Amino acid sequence: MIKTFIDKLLGKSAGTGASAKSRFGKRQEVPASVHGIDPALVDERAKNVVTTLQSAGYEAYVVGGAVRDLLLGLRPKDFDVATNATPEQVKSLFRRAFIIGRRFRIVHVVYGRGREHEVIEVSTFRAYMDNAAAEQVKGNERTSKGELAGMTHAVDSTGRVLRDNVWGPQEEDAARRDFTVNAMYYDPASGIVVDYHNGIKDAKKLVLRMIGDPITRYREDPVRIIRAIRFSAKLAALGFEIEPKTAAPLIASSKLLADVPQSRLFDEMLKLLQTGHAVATIAQLRKLGLATGIYPLLDVVVERAEQPFVKAALVDTDRRVGEGKPVAPSFLLACVLWADVRDGWAQRLEGRHGQRGQPAFPALQDAIDDVFNTRIGDVSGRGKLGGDMREIWMMQPRFDKRVGSTPYSLVEQARFRAAFDFMRLRADVGEVSEAIAEWWQEFSTADDLRRQDLLDQVREEQKAPVRTRVRTRAPQANAPVDGSSGEDRAMPQVEADDEDADTQGAVPPDGEAPRKRRRRRKPRPAGGGGEGGPSAG
Repeated sequence: MIKTFIDKLLGKSAGTGASAKSRFGKRQEVPASVHGIDPALVDERAKNVVTTLQSAGYEAYVVGGAVRDLLLGLRPKDFDVATNATPEQVKSLFRRAFIIGRRFRIVHVVYGRGREHEVIEVSTFRAYMDNAAAEQVKGNERTSKGELAGMTHAVDSTGRVLRDNVWGPQEEDAARRDFTVNAMYYDPASGIVVDYHNGIKDAKKLVLRMIGDPITRYREDPVRIIRAIRFSAKLAALGFEIEPKTAAPLIASSKLLADVPQSRLFDEMLKLLQTGHAVATIAQLRKLGLATGIYPLLDVVVERAEQPFVKAALVDTDRRVGEGKPVAPSFLLACVLWADVRDGWAQRLEGRHGQRGQPAFPALQDAIDDVFNTRIGDVSGRGKLGGDMREIWMMQPRFDKRVGSTPYSLVEQARFRAAFDFMRLRADVGEVSEAIAEWWQEFSTADDLRRQDLLDQVREEQKAPVRTRVRTRAPQANAPVDGSSGEDRAMPQVEADDEDADTQGAVPPDGEAPRKRRRRRKPRPAGGGGEGGPSAG
């Protein structure tokens, strides 16, 4: 009776033993002599998590993409662990462990602190649940939050899984994973790889194949569409191709992404762009016919990917990830949306409908606000990411001022390095003078004596008076730079200002000195023929 109940819960019926066996695959234990994984490529912290769980009497394996990369001879950037221990049992074994998530409850085991910290993600083996047996809700995660609170397995009206926290055996856990090359389990202690769906064979054949029926799997979780793009982009350089049956439903299924929470799509977009394969991802999106429709901001990235400035940012991001250097989403998104900020700034400086233009920095702030409202919205544009983007943009005109106290205060800003790298890319595509970029590179690393020499050098070149009246110049509406289209225009220019005012503009980006203005004449002594008038112009 109990077995009948479990079979019903899992969507099984009499006579389905063969199909169930096929669905869950056949367990294969592949020894190290066959798979050839180099144990030295396995992170010691991941080994520690596996050993701790096994010592407590649980099953535990390195799982997923890490095993795939190990089979390919690559050093994985992230390590996940799968176990038959529940999240609460896992948490009790580690000093710094945190249960996260609602849709999928997992544990983050944290090693180290600050920027050097490492997270090993631990998930519990999940049962393969037939959606016909799942509890159904009419709404989504947000509108049905109260209803979902007590559910362990729930789907919406389209079949998308909203909760998946029913624990089960390893073979069922493997069946509910997405791609065959991501459904293998590696035991560092014994050296054995457990493979249920011929993942090792597909890895050797360089094939990315969905486990089960692709249409059904995309319906269960539309984000698998984005994962297919990400993995295919990452593995394209190795010769991997998406299996035709796995690729065929991608375009038709992409409409299901409309029901996925915007915050989750935003996070998945960042994974596409920040895992070291941004350029390959753009190519893959176009190849698969998904250049538009996944997420509005991603559409903008793809559309502008060939513009010199955005392309330079994508290439630079891939390079930094490849070198093991940190990358920030704020930097790349600031590059992608810079054309919007710059053009909106120029329009406000010029004025509209006969009205006088705004002062330079209020105009820049308003242009930035417009970009957040139209391009990013409330997903992340008002948090830290938005604050970092704003600082990068607001610092750009300050790089044009290289006199007085501005350079000293600017290099002390927390976001100086990101803002400088942004300006450096602008110089690479001809939007800023190369000489200015080199000057700031030297100033930022020089000692006090050399910094004073650099300031004296600028003062001599400019031969500017100590104080001049603030004056702004709007750029020509369609003046292209670096041979690109009119969208890559020079930024609005702000002339030299009071030497002690750190938030005003300075010399034009092309490095030309500001126009000289004659000083106002001092009043003559009494009887000397009257006061001189103001200087012309």
